[in-house]
Amino acid sequence: MKISSSIIPFISIFILLSISSVTPSDSDDFDDFLRCLPKQSDSSIPIANAILTPNSSSFQYIYQVRASNLRPLLSATSRPVAIITALHPSHAQASVICAKRHDFQLRIRSGGHDFEGLSYTSDVPFVILDMFNLNSIDIDMSTETAWVQAGATTGELYYRIAEKSNVHGFPSGVCTTLGIGGHFSGGGYGFLMRKYGVSIDNVIDAQLIDANGRILNRKSMGEDVFWAIRGGGTTSFGIILSWRIKLVRVPPRVTVFTVQRTLEQGATELAYRWQQVAPKLPKDLFIRLQPEPINNGGNNKTVRVSFIGHFLGQADGLLRLMNVSFPELELTRNDCLEMSWVESTLYWAGFSNGTSIDVLLNRVAVNKVFAKDKSDYYKAVIPKQGLETLWQVLMDIENIFVQMNPYGGRMEEIPDSETAFAHRAGNLFKVLYGIQWSESEGGVNATARYVELSRRLYNAMAPYASSNPREAFINYRDLDIGSNESEKTDFEDAKEYGAKYFRNNFIRLAGVKAKIDPENFFKNEQSIPPLPSH
Repeated sequence: MKISSSIIPFISIFILLSISSVTPSDSDDFDDFLRCLPKQSDSSIPIANAILTPNSSSFQYIYQVRASNLRPLLSATSRPVAIITALHPSHAQASVICAKRHDFQLRIRSGGHDFEGLSYTSDVPFVILDMFNLNSIDIDMSTETAWVQAGATTGELYYRIAEKSNVHGFPSGVCTTLGIGGHFSGGGYGFLMRKYGVSIDNVIDAQLIDANGRILNRKSMGEDVFWAIRGGGTTSFGIILSWRIKLVRVPPRVTVFTVQRTLEQGATELAYRWQQVAPKLPKDLFIRLQPEPINNGGNNKTVRVSFIGHFLGQADGLLRLMNVSFPELELTRNDCLEMSWVESTLYWAGFSNGTSIDVLLNRVAVNKVFAKDKSDYYKAVIPKQGLETLWQVLMDIENIFVQMNPYGGRMEEIPDSETAFAHRAGNLFKVLYGIQWSESEGGVNATARYVELSRRLYNAMAPYASSNPREAFINYRDLDIGSNESEKTDFEDAKEYGAKYFRNNFIRLAGVKAKIDPENFFKNEQSIPPLPSH
């Protein structure tokens, strides 16, 4: 486990200065909570070895190292009273039982990639249940399935599949340090989306700890709950211990490419054409559009648009397809790289060609940044005027990237109500807007400025994005679209963000919540409340 040495002193200083004085609101309750834990867990694997309190030497390090976005830490008003780094499923069960009994909120962290830090921050006394050590992956090639624990990362999953087969893969995220527990629960998507749907479209069973500390599987939780945890954000309903997934078939060799064009090289025309072409291409081809501003010095700014492609086949077949479907891009054989599917996961994650797949086993993101992210879904082509608006805002902000991911293919075929993930047919593409800044730019003041810039971009694209509601992707969590306070979940407020994340599935999700967690133990600022009985 390694983190940049330049980051630790900085984040340690601001966290310690801002929240070091925070202690449990009632020390007797906290002591009772600590005494409760061993009574409720498997004594053969002592939970004492998994408990970190603010007095533990590694507490601060563990709190920070698995927080991928530094921004929520900067604004945190309190740190956890304890971190339970579960070493056994019973440790997670005990955390639920004891936190509930002694009135501590529980936040569940798998990989630490929650964009708003809701898995590791709260404004009320809370405990972090860290699932990072529960990372086993058990692959059964005879059934082409695998059980994957919540703390495993996407990179580990890809690596373990490749150990068993060069003709199998799984549709999930491009980032290789995502925790499987949270990533799948919000849907989970990647460059196989158009071929095989999102991650939860390939989940066939799960183990879930409910608010009573019971471990449930698909049969014992029931189909309603199993429906809800696939795309509904599991932390509203319980704690995912593991998912059972169906592996997907991939060819022995795939082809990837990146073609870049600046505005001066006709990028606007190509981006306009991409919107019409990319969602209608055969399922085997996925082309992401990624515009980013570049500054050549002084006021010499432009936008460079990358067309990043993944084809389930060899280069010759890809070139024939592109010459017919998207000749304007002028893709050439020299643009194409053939490789195994697992090697293509490295390509998408930004590793240089030839990097050993062993990097997939690096479980913690090293280059931490401050970030603010937002998402959109587009159901109509952005006119050239809208693209030019986007380019101008990008050049004004500078520290920003945009990823536009095409829909169509398998995503068109799965009904909105098949799982809780409702963003299906009718979408041309999904967009991530990401602003990042470093510690050298300052703390609170820089954060306020960049957050405001992200809102400016979001507002500028409103005329072209989906509307009524303006849809958003829960894995790209954004508190700007609506939120509750840490300790309560107002149903009317939840309807606001619930409609954006889940569309028409929100009410059904609230009904499931009322059945499995009627007391609303599992909650955060954007959780799903129980459906009112009236």
